[in-house]
Amino acid sequence: MNLPDPIKNFIDHFSKLPSIGPRQATRLSFFIINSGKKEIEEIKKSFEELEKMDICEDCFFVFMPKNNADKKCNICSDNQRNHKIIAVVEKETDLISLEKTNKFNGVYFIVGNLQKNGMLGVEQKNRLTKLKNRITKELGGQAEEIIVAINPTTYGDFNATILSKELKDFTKKITRLGRGIPTGGEIEFADEDTLGNALERRI
Repeated sequence: MNLPDPIKNFIDHFSKLPSIGPRQATRLSFFIINSGKKEIEEIKKSFEELEKMDICEDCFFVFMPKNNADKKCNICSDNQRNHKIIAVVEKETDLISLEKTNKFNGVYFIVGNLQKNGMLGVEQKNRLTKLKNRITKELGGQAEEIIVAINPTTYGDFNATILSKELKDFTKKITRLGRGIPTGGEIEFADEDTLGNALERRI
């Protein structure tokens, strides 16, 4: 069946999103169409708002700039937080999960999606270089502690080892989350109590 071009374009773009393939994107397109023009307009506005978001120059988390000079997210610009303790996470949702525990008063660093082959990509290397430069410039060359908060999976453990080697000369202490999170689990889906215990029992 020859679908209209707007639907084809929608499917093409949305099927690239995580956990959404062509079939789900097709169903989603018809669901939105049948929701009516008012709902489509609201969805359109939400996408326009996303365009206004920026990436924090320190941790790579998203934030809404207050002005053109605003380059840091609310966490990185908060002077009440301990900027000498840095939690290295893989993705934004990991940061959100850890922050919900209310048991971490340091700052974060999002390294980006890690590969299963244990090799750091160009993006990860560039981000780590920025972190090292920031530690050198702002913390005198060494952080007080770097927490490698990577999922406790086989691949996660391997990548955590690589990250630890990359950062060992830039911190007085490197730790990992305690095994409150079961082996093979993911930070993003762990409950707040479990994550809180993992933070407190870091090793």
